[in-house]
Amino acid sequence: MQSKRMKFLISGGGTGGHIFPAVSIANALREAQPDCDILFVGALGRMEMERVPAAGYKIVGLPVQGFDRKHLFRNIPILWNLLKSMRKVRRVIKDFRPDVAIGVGGYASGAAMKVAARMGIPVLLQEQNGFAGVTNKLLKNDAAKICVAYEGMERFFPADKIILTGNPVRQNLTQGNRADAYKEFGFSPDKKTLLIIGGSLGARTINNSVKAHLKELADSGIQILWQTGKFYIDDCRAEAEKIANSNLIVTDFVARMDLAYAMADLVVSRAGASSISELCLLGKPSILVPSPNVAEDHQTHNAMALVNKHAAVLVKDVDAQNGLIDSALRLINDDAQLAELAANVSALAQHDSARRIADEVLHLVQ
Repeated sequence: MQSKRMKFLISGGGTGGHIFPAVSIANALREAQPDCDILFVGALGRMEMERVPAAGYKIVGLPVQGFDRKHLFRNIPILWNLLKSMRKVRRVIKDFRPDVAIGVGGYASGAAMKVAARMGIPVLLQEQNGFAGVTNKLLKNDAAKICVAYEGMERFFPADKIILTGNPVRQNLTQGNRADAYKEFGFSPDKKTLLIIGGSLGARTINNSVKAHLKELADSGIQILWQTGKFYIDDCRAEAEKIANSNLIVTDFVARMDLAYAMADLVVSRAGASSISELCLLGKPSILVPSPNVAEDHQTHNAMALVNKHAAVLVKDVDAQNGLIDSALRLINDDAQLAELAANVSALAQHDSARRIADEVLHLVQ
């Protein structure tokens, strides 16, 4: 007798930090069960409605939005859309009949996981950050298992449901090597390399900090790969051109992040969950500048999980303009501290996270 084909519902999104882990888990499930069916549920108008189909998966959109915490009266239409979304997801679950529902955070995940739990579908949550998101906190009693990336998450979730798996990272990042990297970017293996990244959209504070200290960077003799993000590239490039520095590459996007990481002696970055996981897995010394513009200041919590283990250096957003580049130039020339940071951050790495999360999903089916 042929065994029943497994079906998995995955929901979440709004940001790349939710979408990337969701797609990675789907890929790992497909690797483990090549004939399984996977259906995504997202929020209409959000980036998952494009990114998920581009990754080869079907997605259903819900008319769900986040609550306006400052203007409560504006939540009346939002509540109505939430009810519509829950009715829609109920029909989807009835038709699709998933074996397990997987929530990765975001508005759509809240509606989808709540309905799935009510309909008797086992729910697994994945929390990327060191400070749990609102959606996952609200769903903690509905979940059978909660996969987390940081220790100490018992303050948010029942201890008996928590499994430390880490966050899935881009599969190809570990494959870069330094020799190929120097060739790709035209840099020298005899000089130190600073990698400055602000995410795909860029980070205004980090960019402003670099612009204010381009002369010091040029005088230092180190090589710099500066990824500005698409919103800031024209302004940053124009400023860089005022100071002739053959050791500086300014770009809005780095296609070969595996090679960029491979040649970096030091990384300056925001403290999003995916970035932190990548730095741990690759054993990269870093200066983290948490974004102040995120819910519940979760990037600071992410960063402190490393800083408290002497695995990264923290520069607050408010101090970055004056202190970031000075700190970077001091640290990149301190081989002993770079080695200590690299050893400590490597010790925090969680390997094969997507596969381990997929294994937990399959255990729920059984």
